[in-house]
Formats: sequence, C-alpha cells, structure tokens
Amino acid sequence: MSIFNYKQRNNIILASIVILGCFILFALSGLFSSILGAIVLFTIFRPVYKYFVEKKQWNKTAVTLLIILVSLIVIVIPLMSLSIMVVDKIGSINHNTFNLQEWVEKIDDYAGYNFNQPHIAENTLQKLGAYATELFPSILGSAAAILITLLVMYFLLYFMFTQIKEFEAGLLKYAPFREQHALRFAIALRDATYSNVLGQGIIALVQGTLLAMGFYAFQLPDPIFWGVVGAFISFLPVVGAPTLTIPAAIILIAEGHSLKGILLLAYGLIFIGNIDNVLRMIINKRIANTHPLITIIGVFIGIPLFGILGLVFGPLLLSYFLLLLEIYETNRMAADRLERIHTGPDNQS
Repeated sequence: MSIFNYKQRNNIILASIVILGCFILFALSGLFSSILGAIVLFTIFRPVYKYFVEKKQWNKTAVTLLIILVSLIVIVIPLMSLSIMVVDKIGSINHNTFNLQEWVEKIDDYAGYNFNQPHIAENTLQKLGAYATELFPSILGSAAAILITLLVMYFLLYFMFTQIKEFEAGLLKYAPFREQHALRFAIALRDATYSNVLGQGIIALVQGTLLAMGFYAFQLPDPIFWGVVGAFISFLPVVGAPTLTIPAAIILIAEGHSLKGILLLAYGLIFIGNIDNVLRMIINKRIANTHPLITIIGVFIGIPLFGILGLVFGPLLLSYFLLLLEIYETNRMAADRLERIHTGPDNQS
C-alpha cells in the first residue's frame, strides 16, 4: 500500500513536470528564436492557409510548402540581406564620411578643454559602432547556426500547418484556462502579432523608403543604407526614422548648405513624422493598438536575447505576457465568484 494519498501523488507528479519542463526549456533556449518565429509565421499565414485549403480545396501540403516559400522570399531573405548590408556598411564607414574626423576632433578638443574628456566623441563613436554590430548576432554568427535556426523554424511550421487540427486541438486541451478564455487569448494573441509584426513592419518599410528618398533628393551619401537603418529604428516609438534627419540637417547647415539643411529637417520631422502618425492611427484601428511603453520595454528585453529580431520579438513576448496576466486575472475572479457562491449563507452549516 502506497504511503502517499491521491493528492500527494498528484503534487509529486506536478513538481516532476515543472522540473522536467524547466530542463527542457533550458535545453531548447538556443532554438527559442526558431520556436517564436514559427509561431509568428503560423499566426500571420493561418488565414491564407485556411482560405486555400478549406475554401479552394487545395492540397494542404502544397499550400504549406507555398507558404514556406513565400515567407522565405518575402520576409527571411530580405531581412537577412538588409542586415548583412548594414553590418558590412558599419564596418566600412570611415571618418571621412560627412567630414566625420573633423567633427570628432572638434568635439574632443572642446570636451578635453572644458570637461577633461579629450576622447569622448571618438570613444562614443566606437561604442555606437560596436553596439550596432551587436544587434545582428544571428547574421554575424556561423552559417551553420543560421541554417539550423531556419530549418527548425520551418520544420515546426510545416507540422503546425499540415496537422493544424491536431495542433489547435492540443493547444485547447492543454491550455491552463477554460475554452472560451483560450479562444479569447488566441484572438488577442493574433491581434498582438499583427500589430507588432505586420503593423510595425509596414510603418518601418514606409519610413525607411521615405527617408532614403529624402537623402537621395538632398544628395546625401548612401541613401539606401540610411533608409535601411531608418526602417530598423522605426520599430522604436518616438525615435523613428525622422530623427536621422536631425544630424544630417545639422551637418548640411555646418557645411554651408543652410537651405538644404532646413528643408531636410522639415521633410523629416513634419512630412515623415506626420505620415508615421497617420499610419499608426490607421493600423491601430484596423489591427490592434500596441502601447508605446510595451514597444520600448519590449525592445530592451528582446535585443539582448534575439539581436535585431528583438525589435519584433521583444514587444511580442511582452504583449503575450500581459495577455496571460489578463487571462489569469479573469480566471481568478471567476474562481472567487464560484467560491463565494459555494460558501454562501445557504451552503453554510
């Protein structure tokens, strides 16, 4: 006869599950980008899959492979190519660009004379370059690591789609809350994904394109490079691509092109800035509204974990976490109401 009762055995099993789960999560930490990437792609392309498989009666394997190919061509390859371009450009920037050496020396002379910091500008420039390079660890890593990450991501995505009914039924079965709350969480998760990935992606693409066009029109060097940089920082609210026009305008004015500098500043802060606000308003109405604080805090969480992908994954993880807190609070309030009903005056002895 067992020395443990039913409840004690269940508690031991639960503790074992938690411990083993922590070990599994730790072992899979290197593939977390693949898992999260598969979830994001599944959420984005699920309506496409449903349309072609259920309405058009296409073969589900063929549709899945088509989705994988499209996501690879439209999302993965362009992102990797742009990231490699930015890293290479950062590594090849020399001090003669924009007369940078002259400006660094002037700032260092001033800081050394007034604040006893003779190398502040040079050191800051080096740190910014190192920090910018650290944003792309997956691109600077080995080709084998990148290939494994992509293979695992698409392996997971393939089975998510080809076994979509079993996958979604399993999520409902093992979800730690009731079915109606699980469905509500799924809808909120979809909206958060659309807002952080599709919404912010559209804004970044538009801002980066407009910035590159502005730099090209004002005959500034490397407009495509700065457009890509502007697209990446557009994921940060308040900062955004328009802020890059401020130092560019200052340099133009300092070099004697005052009219160009003023016009570029107006183009960035007024034109690009207002288009950004309009786009955010439209996207928030059509998709979902991601609070700027979630984006900012999420970026600080995501960049150390995922590099440049943290601009997307960080806010996404924070949004998922807040959704889980909301569901937990709803469940707790429902449990409290049930407990009050069961322990009411009529049920007390």
